[in-house]
Amino acid sequence: MGNIVAIVGRPNVGKSTLFNRLTRPRQAIVNEMSGTTRDRQYGKVEWGGQEFSIIDTGGWVVNSEDIFEEEINKQVAIAIEEADVILFVVDVRNGITDLDEHVASILRKNKKPVVLIANKVDSNDLQYYAAEFYKFGLGEPFCISAVNGSGTGDLLDEVIRSFSKKVEEEVIEEIPRIAVVGRPNAGKSSIVNAFIGEDRHIVTDIAGTTRDSIYTRYDKFGFDFYLVDTAGIRKKGKVTEDLEYYSVIRSIRAIENSDVCILMIDATRGIEGQDLNIFSLIQKNKKGLVVCVNKWDLVEDKSTKAIKVFEEAIRERFAPFVDFPIIFASALTKQRIFKVLETAAQVYKNRRNHVPTSKLNEVMLAAIESYPPPAHKGKYVKIKYVTMLKGAYVPTFIFFCNLPQWVKEPYKRYLENKIRSNWNFSGTPVNIFMREK
Repeated sequence: MGNIVAIVGRPNVGKSTLFNRLTRPRQAIVNEMSGTTRDRQYGKVEWGGQEFSIIDTGGWVVNSEDIFEEEINKQVAIAIEEADVILFVVDVRNGITDLDEHVASILRKNKKPVVLIANKVDSNDLQYYAAEFYKFGLGEPFCISAVNGSGTGDLLDEVIRSFSKKVEEEVIEEIPRIAVVGRPNAGKSSIVNAFIGEDRHIVTDIAGTTRDSIYTRYDKFGFDFYLVDTAGIRKKGKVTEDLEYYSVIRSIRAIENSDVCILMIDATRGIEGQDLNIFSLIQKNKKGLVVCVNKWDLVEDKSTKAIKVFEEAIRERFAPFVDFPIIFASALTKQRIFKVLETAAQVYKNRRNHVPTSKLNEVMLAAIESYPPPAHKGKYVKIKYVTMLKGAYVPTFIFFCNLPQWVKEPYKRYLENKIRSNWNFSGTPVNIFMREK
């Protein structure tokens, strides 16, 4: 396990801006509105030949009107508990506030190394104002500007010096990424919390609680992959806040960067238009798919017939792509959640399936012979040979024929169905190309 650094402080002192500055990619959403960051956000930093994890937390608040206050504070406390070094960020322009005092008193009780950071020192004149932070008794404040990056080099040097353990971090090979996607309040964060066995993500009844795409390494029970909890994706017309707009973009990016998507559907609401939009997004990006019907514990009729009707309705709405697993689960009661993970891992394996050329030709040429492509203007299409590309991101089959331009979509679908009926490509899209020979 590597070293972990946590960024803490009251709202709007620039914690997420500093997080983005240190991790380089713009991972955390930054906005002038306080309470933007809610969950712990993890990133990687490399400095001086060392690599360490960094955690961005929500702003510490007391007696505010924010209904997330208690949950955010709980997340901050967990981050402080997890960390080896704590970065305490204060705003040099506002000076010391009651909330700063409150956070400082918590950190003084904690025995872990604390680096005090006076942020928003955008000019040399502002450095003199940082002297008042000596009052906290947490050592010398580091004057930085997270926006333009000044002073962050010295800060990182200090962070590395504060590490008590020197760790040679192993290089993580390409690990599968499984994104949990769906409409707001479908139970995405709840199921991720159920998977990892801790309250890693804030869960409330309010749509839009999760705002960032949050990566969690899952390496239990023989599995090893990243779980990505995403913000709920809703119709553009319903996205009112700027913040939510960024969250939705972040979710779309998470889908783009994933290998397999677990699409959460609310069993109490059934399939809605937005589920179809998310499904088409997964299809466009050629990602693996597992459909998880969540909140199954709230459904009264759990008979085999009801399950069959629900499955048929889902496949009918998602047609023509119907070869994907559907699991009825409950994040609250943890019913069949392990099955969801198992299936997602299986879909990832299916994406890596490779069919030997000899076997492929044996089966497919016989299927083509029994049902050849339709003739076009008196010309017959003859498919002579088929092969599968090795190492392709999506299973890709190439059919060599004399007139590839006359092979239309319905016949390609027939070929795809034949491939799927003979080999296991459940949950993964399949590419079929016609080439002239």
